[in-house]
Amino acid sequence: MNVTYKTYTMRLEDMPLDAGYASEKVTVVDKNAKERVLGGQNGKTQLIISTPLLDEAFLEELKSIEETLPKGGDYEVTASLVVAHDSYEIPTMSLFNFYIDENEEFGDFYGVRLKGEPYENELTKAIILISKDGAIFYDDFVSNIEDKFDVETLYRKIAAAQVCYTGKGCH
Repeated sequence: MNVTYKTYTMRLEDMPLDAGYASEKVTVVDKNAKERVLGGQNGKTQLIISTPLLDEAFLEELKSIEETLPKGGDYEVTASLVVAHDSYEIPTMSLFNFYIDENEEFGDFYGVRLKGEPYENELTKAIILISKDGAIFYDDFVSNIEDKFDVETLYRKIAAAQVCYTGKGCH
């Protein structure tokens, strides 16, 4: 898949995991260098967003997504923002956890690492929604880093991901 930014064209290093596939448990680190696990089955709906660029437009887009996420109870969504390295300034957000793909597991397993200038080895702008049973329920890989996510579809997919899980194996 090609990804553009201004006059540049990059590509994804690997094929992204498709919706319906089991998500992979990967280790990332938080701002205190403490290891955390994302993906896999943990009984919660997980929203993982990656990006190569933390500019004002992207942070506004995240805040808009954050405002509509279910909070608490049976329908809570854990929200994570993952970047490739620790040179980013950590954004202040109330629901999104900020993680660094220090061991490059997230980029490798989820197929979000970019090749080519200007964002060589960064993570592309993508959304991965994992249902309570650990399956990739929805993804959104923008073809142009300046494009916004399809949040209307995201909100519908979050609602669907939460009600499809029965807790009794195959559904």
